[in-house]
Amino acid sequence: MQKVAYQDLSGLAGKEIGLSEWVLLDQAKVNQFADATGDHQWIHVDVERAKREMPSGGTIVHGYFTLSLIPKFMFELLEITGVSQIINYGANKVRFTNMVPTGSKVRGRLKVASTAPKGKGVMMTAEMTIEIEGQTQPACIAEVIMLALP
Repeated sequence: MQKVAYQDLSGLAGKEIGLSEWVLLDQAKVNQFADATGDHQWIHVDVERAKREMPSGGTIVHGYFTLSLIPKFMFELLEITGVSQIINYGANKVRFTNMVPTGSKVRGRLKVASTAPKGKGVMMTAEMTIEIEGQTQPACIAEVIMLALP
C-alpha cells in the first residue's frame, strides 16, 4: 500500500501505484451478487447449462461484479491521509474486455491519470485495470473519478 498526504496528491498524476492482492471469484460469490442485483442470467448462475453451452465450459462472473471490486482494490493500494472523506464521483469510461470464468482470481492495477483542484478538494482520475490470473487480456479497464476532501 502506498500512503500519500492529501497535500501531496498532485504528485501522483501519471504514476502507477501498484497491484492489489488476488481475489477469488467463486460460484458462491457470483450467486450472492446475482441475488443482490436480481441478475440471474443463466451464464452466471446455471452451472450445468453453462457447462454445455458456454465456450468457457462454465459460468462467468458478472461484469458489474468485477467492476464493483474497484473500491476494494483502491483502498488496498492507496491510503490518502489528511482527508475527511473520499467521494465516488463517477466514471469516464468502463470497458469489459474479457470474460472472467467463475473460479478465477482477479486483481487490480492502479494508475493515477490526473489530479486537479475541485472546490475545496482534489479531483483524482484513476485508471483501474482488473487482471485475470493466468490471462494476458484484462477483464476490465475503468477510468474512475474520486473527490478527496480535507
